[in-house]
Amino acid sequence: MSITIGVDIGGSHISSAAVESENFKIIPGTYFSGAVNSKASKDVIIKKWGEIINKTIKEIDTNQTIGIAFSMPGPFQYETGIAMFKDNDKYESLYNICISEELLKHLIVKDVSFRFLNDASCFGVGSSLIQESLFVKEKIIAITLGTGFGASFLNERLPITTGNTVPHNGCLWDKPFKASIGDNYFSTRWFLGQYEKYTGEKLKDGVKEIASIQNEYTSIIFEEFANNVSDFLFPFLVEFDADLLVLGGNIARCHQLFLPKITQNLKIKNVNLPIIIIENTEETSIIGSTYLFNEVFWEKIKEELPYF
Repeated sequence: MSITIGVDIGGSHISSAAVESENFKIIPGTYFSGAVNSKASKDVIIKKWGEIINKTIKEIDTNQTIGIAFSMPGPFQYETGIAMFKDNDKYESLYNICISEELLKHLIVKDVSFRFLNDASCFGVGSSLIQESLFVKEKIIAITLGTGFGASFLNERLPITTGNTVPHNGCLWDKPFKASIGDNYFSTRWFLGQYEKYTGEKLKDGVKEIASIQNEYTSIIFEEFANNVSDFLFPFLVEFDADLLVLGGNIARCHQLFLPKITQNLKIKNVNLPIIIIENTEETSIIGSTYLFNEVFWEKIKEELPYF
């Protein structure tokens, strides 16, 4: 398929766009996004997803089979398209629902093929695609820093989820760090918690708000964050022998406040590799998801789609 639709599902939004498979660029006029209540009923959520995707469909040639690829958070059965959201405070009404079957009821076209991949993996694949003109790298670790902590390990664009050089399932959010797990240190709630601990003040707008304040406490918090990131990622970077580290997510937009320290810390540990910041995380994930309709890539990955 020369044109496919990529869909990025977030905890509170859906974004959809058509992507030109030859140059991995979003086709102008096809990008649409909308807010989604992840605690709503199944019908409300699926109807909203269909509404946004239909906007994209209306902007492309529908006289051929349309491929729709999802950048989807877990837990999810990526091979079957069945949602497994349970006890994770989002989209729980979709538990054990086949997304492709339900969504097709709300689309304005019926000749559709669906494919699914983990959102962190889609971001990693998209990162490798859009950076191709600047970097020819074999091994990439891509992480997203936002409401949650996502990660993917890629070797020549293929997400690696098994083997001795990557953590279990190719995930980092659940790996031990200090008194807890990575997700509790590399997400928005950690920043908000640290700011409240130092100042006694509760903020609501997240990391961007903390960065805009620029007082002595924000400097301390961002330095702590940089040290934590360096210490946590160091063994994974070494074990995977990474050629490139990619950072995305809302927190990455404040990279000027922590990236120099991360780079310095890694150099002290004799880890010297380029670090790329990608601010348009959603668009990158959309581009990465549509690569599922590259048949060579699909044949390599479909038997190893994570089941979690």
